[in-house]
Amino acid sequence: MALVRIERPSPLPAEEAWRRLTAWERHGALVPFTTVTVRTAPPTGVGTVVVAHTRLGRLRFDDLMEVVAWQPPEGDRPGRCRLEKRGTQVRGWAALEVSPSPGGSSVLWLEEIRPRWLPRGFDPLTRAAGQAVFGRVVTGLLGEPP
Repeated sequence: MALVRIERPSPLPAEEAWRRLTAWERHGALVPFTTVTVRTAPPTGVGTVVVAHTRLGRLRFDDLMEVVAWQPPEGDRPGRCRLEKRGTQVRGWAALEVSPSPGGSSVLWLEEIRPRWLPRGFDPLTRAAGQAVFGRVVTGLLGEPP
């Protein structure tokens, strides 16, 4: 599996950075050829199901993810979220941590990706693509106006 690691400082308070990063539907605006839907009623928590629908010509697949850990930041305590990929085409997991820091917050996004149709030899390419895409998502969501 390809492991992607994104770290970003943010001037936003941890609670606001968390709110923006876990607004799942907004991720689709930053991922090319993808829309994101939430299949469960708000608020987000353990059991929430998020689906990223990607479509590029004849290539179509869903990245089905379930929130398996959910702890928003509170006071000095960092927020942590973990999603397990449950789809048939993409396997792995994603973990998000938002920690208070002087002048705002710090964000750590880890994602392990295994597209079913790609052999392990493509892991470096998958990692590079993931770094670009998820880096864009994190940067874009943190930079959005409140």
